[in-house]
Order: sequence, then C-alpha cells, then structure tokens
Amino acid sequence: MGSLSKDPREEVIQAWYMDDSNEDQRLPHHRNPKEFVSFEKLDELGVLSWRLDADNYETDPELKKIREARGYSYMDFCEVCPEKLPNYEEKIKNFYEEHLHTDEEIRYCVAGSGYFDVRDRDEAWIRIWVKKGAMIVLPAGIYHRFTLDSDNYIKAMRLFVGDPIWTPYNRPHDHLPARKEYVETFVQKGGAGQAVDAAA
Repeated sequence: MGSLSKDPREEVIQAWYMDDSNEDQRLPHHRNPKEFVSFEKLDELGVLSWRLDADNYETDPELKKIREARGYSYMDFCEVCPEKLPNYEEKIKNFYEEHLHTDEEIRYCVAGSGYFDVRDRDEAWIRIWVKKGAMIVLPAGIYHRFTLDSDNYIKAMRLFVGDPIWTPYNRPHDHLPARKEYVETFVQKGGAGQAVDAAA
C-alpha cells in the first residue's frame, strides 16, 4: 500500500482524544482543538482493526480468514438499543464503567455505530468510533468502556476463542495476570504515539 493511498478503515473507524466534560456520554467529546489518533497509535496499544463487508458477513472470505487465523470459533450477535436490550438503562451504565476482561473483546459492527473508549499509556481516554463494517479487537487486560452514540443503536457480532466469557472486572483490577501482561506488553514498552491535529 503506497503512502498516499487512503486506509479503507478510515471510513468506518475514527479515533480521537476525549475532553474531560461530564456531558452526555453519547456525544463525541472531542478536545478543542480536535486531536485525532492514528491507527498506528491504536496498534501500539494493542487495539487491532479491520474494515469488512458488513452486508455479506455470512459469506465474507476476509472475515472467515480472520476467524481462522485468530481462532475465533464462537460467534453471536448483540443488539444494543432501548427497544431490543432488556434493562437497557442499567446495561448502558454497566458498559460505561471502566473495566477490563481476561480475554480479547472482539466486536464487528454490522449495523449502527458506537464508541469504545480505551486508555492510552498516560491514562488519557481515546474514543474509538466504530460504524457499520468496522471490526475491532481490544486486547485482554486493557481498561476500556463502551457507549452508544447519539443514534442509540448498534448491532455487533461478538467473537470469541472457545466458550465465551464476558466477565467485566471494574477498575481497579491491576493484580490480574491479564492486566499485568497487558502492561508489560503495551504500556511499559514505551514509544511516543503522535496525536494528529485536525487540519480541516
């Protein structure tokens, strides 16, 4: 891929540093001026991403290839919206509590959109906006949270290696082996990722 070619992920995934406002969690929460985050910076934090064909997820050879390569044997769907999710208000509050998992969190947005927030090495929040066609993998041990955006709807494919375990460990859970491994692999590794100023 040449240096001038556009990354196809840009159309379905955007990331930026969040402000400190306590306004509605479903708002974008850009800093002023906006500070966008590159895919390289997300890679440094262990966050992987792809752009896939959400209209053909049943037969998409690219998704099949990823699942086989990464051992994602389990698959189901989760729809998050007031009409479809029982105890919606309580669940949304729980999703937005900062937490980690002892396994990867794999989400493929097949409809709608939403925000995954992750901590960078300096504990600043990075907001990752996923839209239809975006697939992201949050590594085991990363502190994160999820919320819908103002459209109030996402349908996501959930993938897992083996039998799914969705247990969230709310912060602090720094003693867990998955957290220690994450810190050793991605946080202590160092390296200064650069925020890109929005020049538009």
